[in-house]
Amino acid sequence: MAKFSIFILLFVFVFSFFGSFFYSVDAYSLNSDAILIPPSLEHLLGTDRLGRDILARLIEGGKVSLIIGVGSAFIASLIGLILGSMAGYFRGTVDKGFVVLVDLFLTFPTFFLLLALVSYVNASALVLILIISITGWMTTARLIRSESFSITSQPYIKILNIAKVNKLKILFKYYAPLLAPIYFVSFTFGVGGAILAESGLSFLGLGIVAPQMSWGTILSSGKDVVEIAWWVSFFPGLMIFLVTFSLINISNYLQQLTNKKEIQ
Repeated sequence: MAKFSIFILLFVFVFSFFGSFFYSVDAYSLNSDAILIPPSLEHLLGTDRLGRDILARLIEGGKVSLIIGVGSAFIASLIGLILGSMAGYFRGTVDKGFVVLVDLFLTFPTFFLLLALVSYVNASALVLILIISITGWMTTARLIRSESFSITSQPYIKILNIAKVNKLKILFKYYAPLLAPIYFVSFTFGVGGAILAESGLSFLGLGIVAPQMSWGTILSSGKDVVEIAWWVSFFPGLMIFLVTFSLINISNYLQQLTNKKEIQ
């Protein structure tokens, strides 16, 4: 399943970022003579209620969805890695401040916190990356903190501290390699979660603003015609499902590898 999932992800990335070289139909072109046409040879995945080609829009929207997913997951996981490792290494006041900060963020449900933040700004890809990152680092940070505590208790770390080795050198040279598996697992989960979060916001009309598009906005545009034009919402929903399903499988595989190394 892991190999199959990697193949699917590679296909989706190639489809989104290079598909326009092979399918040159304009994703923004309106055609009053081709409104809600079902999948056919002329329009492979059909058209929407403004006559725009769904396949071309999936290619264009995929760029935005994947950039938001990867960008926000990278930043959120990096924030979690930095804060969690610092809390686990320095302990004391730093750890107490970390716990208070995490509890403060976890007080509010993540999606409602997203809604609150997005409602005060004009959403764009960059804004959504920052907002999703701010609201999505806590789980990674707690996992990293827990693992950092066990690393800090190791004898060689205590010897390095007694020898007054530079703390940043200890963190980067000894902590980072051991924490990398957790980071990558959190990153893969984070990409799927970010794409779903963006899709949910776009479905509610709070995500990407036209003329920009994402899989979420395309999915949302078909909710009013789903009974007569199923393809408008089905294909963007399928792309979101394929990405999240593949990332979950890859995350599970990475967790299995990590657990095997710990047992050994």
